[in-house]
Amino acid sequence: MYSRFSKPAPMFLDDSFRKWARIREFVPPFGIKGQDNLIKAILSVTKEYRLTPALDSLSCRRCIIVGNGGVLANKSLGSRIDDYDIVVRLNSAPVKGFEKDVGSKTTLRITYPEGAMQRPEQYERDSLFVLAGFKWQDFKWLKYIVYKERVSASDGFWKSVATRVPKEPPEIRILNPYFIQEAAFTLIGLPFNNGLMGRGNIPTLGSVAVTMALHGCDEVAVAGFGYDMSTPNAPLHYYETVRMSAIKETWTSGVSTLRSFSAALVWGRWRNSLIVLI
Repeated sequence: MYSRFSKPAPMFLDDSFRKWARIREFVPPFGIKGQDNLIKAILSVTKEYRLTPALDSLSCRRCIIVGNGGVLANKSLGSRIDDYDIVVRLNSAPVKGFEKDVGSKTTLRITYPEGAMQRPEQYERDSLFVLAGFKWQDFKWLKYIVYKERVSASDGFWKSVATRVPKEPPEIRILNPYFIQEAAFTLIGLPFNNGLMGRGNIPTLGSVAVTMALHGCDEVAVAGFGYDMSTPNAPLHYYETVRMSAIKETWTSGVSTLRSFSAALVWGRWRNSLIVLI
């Protein structure tokens, strides 16, 4: 469906990031322009740029992106989710206490400062922490985290952020901003706006994670995407009591986009990836 998804792209930034033309000319979230020093400082400490040797050596990599939607509640998909080689979770969606529906395995947890878990004990022991940088402050925040410096609450965040992430530097990655570009302008077709953030051109983190997987996995499954607007008493997210009726009418277009996006995955093929919706 989208021939441009055949272009190879590394999942995470490595120490050659300055040479990657696809992100060099754009400011966050679509690129790294102006962030060279921060990224260099972070990578000089993390020193790891790929998955794990075991996952990198797989001849067929099966990945699943687990969304946070209430459609996961009471579906008992946990064992099916854990069967995938790579399980990607988003922001602060919890696992403990919800294993029956969402599984217990986490390979990557992709987030940004305002979405990150704020309690260290919530983090899974064996997962990689992946920053999706949507603004320059996000890279500055990650530098604080990696260097174990004090996080300043006055650094332009729109809500409180985590002040500590219980991961050692080799367990931390920076998501390639190219996937934010691709999710916004190729997969969803949002306004380009000269490559600047704003005017409704920011993709959801879920769509960014799926875009990443479509470049790096042979089979991609998604679970927990979409909202059932016809059931007002259904849970909005699988881990909370807020109901669908709490969503304001202004959310309708975004919800419709997510529903269409999930449906499209059933039919799409990118690269050599098989798309599965569970």
